[in-house]
Amino acid sequence: MGGFSIWHWLILLVIVALVFGTKRLRNIGEDVGQAIKGFRKGMSDPDNQAQLKADPPAQGENAKSQSDKVDSH
Repeated sequence: MGGFSIWHWLILLVIVALVFGTKRLRNIGEDVGQAIKGFRKGMSDPDNQAQLKADPPAQGENAKSQSDKVDSH
């Protein structure tokens, strides 16, 4: 009662193909595949990954003026 048989899936597939058309479904599948490939490439390519770096410590008068700003609040 809770699961779908193969006939349910076939009927659903036919209805979806009739509503959207096979060409549109193929284009959607290609777009999803390209998006997944691009995501994998982005995750594995170390040159394109953004590296988070802390702000460099302030030096000279800037350090003094910044600490004054923090103390005044």
